[in-house]
Amino acid sequence: MQSAIERVLIYRLGSLGDTVVALPCFHQIARAYPEAERRLLTNVPVHSKAPPAFAVLEGSGLVHGYMRYPIGTRNLPELMTVQRQIRAFRPQVLVYLTPRRQAGDVMRDAAFLRMCGVPRIVGLPLARDARNNRLDSTTGWYEPEAARLARLMRGLGKIDLHDAANWDLALTLDEHKRAAQALEPVQQRSLLACCVGTKVQAKDWGRENWHRVLDKLAVEHPQDALVLIGASEDSASSEFAAASWSGRFVNLCGQLTPRESAAVLARAKLFLGVDSGPMHLAAAVGTPCVAVFAARNRPRVWFPWGDQHEVLYHQTDCWGCDLETCIEQKKKCLTSIAPGEVLAAIYRVLARISQAT
Repeated sequence: MQSAIERVLIYRLGSLGDTVVALPCFHQIARAYPEAERRLLTNVPVHSKAPPAFAVLEGSGLVHGYMRYPIGTRNLPELMTVQRQIRAFRPQVLVYLTPRRQAGDVMRDAAFLRMCGVPRIVGLPLARDARNNRLDSTTGWYEPEAARLARLMRGLGKIDLHDAANWDLALTLDEHKRAAQALEPVQQRSLLACCVGTKVQAKDWGRENWHRVLDKLAVEHPQDALVLIGASEDSASSEFAAASWSGRFVNLCGQLTPRESAAVLARAKLFLGVDSGPMHLAAAVGTPCVAVFAARNRPRVWFPWGDQHEVLYHQTDCWGCDLETCIEQKKKCLTSIAPGEVLAAIYRVLARISQAT
C-alpha cells in the first residue's frame, strides 16, 4: 500500500527550467505519498547562471531534503558516497524523472540504484516510447517534455497538465513581500517582464534585437513599467536592451531568488524572453509569454506550457542539432527571427489580454 510508504527518493537532474517542467510530477508524487519523507537526488549545476533544483522547490513542501548526484561522473569514490547516502536513507520507492536518455544509460542507472538497495523504481523508461517525446505527424511538432514526464507517472495516477494547481510553486508570503518591495520603483504600474539572458550561446537572440523590440514598446506603451529578470551576469546586457526605455523600469538581475522572481513574474501581464528558466517560471505562474526559440531542440518539447503563449521558432534545415554553441551555421535559426516578428507576436498577446479584461 502506498500509504505505508515512509521514504521516497526522486531522481531528477537539471536546473531551473528542468525543475519547473517537472512540477506536475512532483505534485503527483506528493499526492501519491502524502505521509512519506520525500527527498530529491539531483545535481548541482556547473554553470553560475543555472540555479539548482532546490532553489525552485525549497519551501514548496513538495520535497523535504536533497542529495547531491555528481552528474556524468565516473569517479568511484564519489559514486560510493552517493551509494552510502541512498542506503542510509533506505528509500522504499525511487521515482525516476530523468530527461531523454539512451536505453543503455537507463539500464546502468537501474543497476546502480538496485546496488544502493532501492527495492522499487517508478517511471523507469525501459520502452523506447517512454524515453522519447512523441511526434504529432499532423503538425510535425513533438510532445512537450512535461507531458512525456507525466506519462512516466501513470503508475501513480493521471496528471492533468491543464490544472493550474499542478504548476503551483506554493510561494510564501515572505516571497510575495520581497517581490512587492523589489517592484516599489515602478509604483504599481502595469508591468512587462523581460529576460534577455541565457547560459547557452545557441539560445542567445542578441541584446541588439531586444533593444529594438523594447525601444518600440517604450514608444507605444509609455504607461507600462519594465522589469528586467535574470542572473547577475545578465545585468549589463539587460541595461543595454532597455537603454531607450523612457518610462519606469527596474533591473532585478541577480537580486532575487528564483522563487522571488516567480512572485515578480506573477504580477506581470506579459513575459518577453528566450528559451530559459525564467520563461518556464513565468508560464508556471500563469503569465503569458512571447518566447524566441532556437531550433536546437525539437519543436514544442521545451515551449512554455499553456495555450496563452506566442513562440517564435524557425525550423531551419539544421534543426534538432542540440548544440550549445553554434558557430558553423551562425545561429541562423535565431538570426532569421526579426524584431518585427517578435513585436507582432507581442501585439497579438496584448490584444488577447485586452479583450479578456
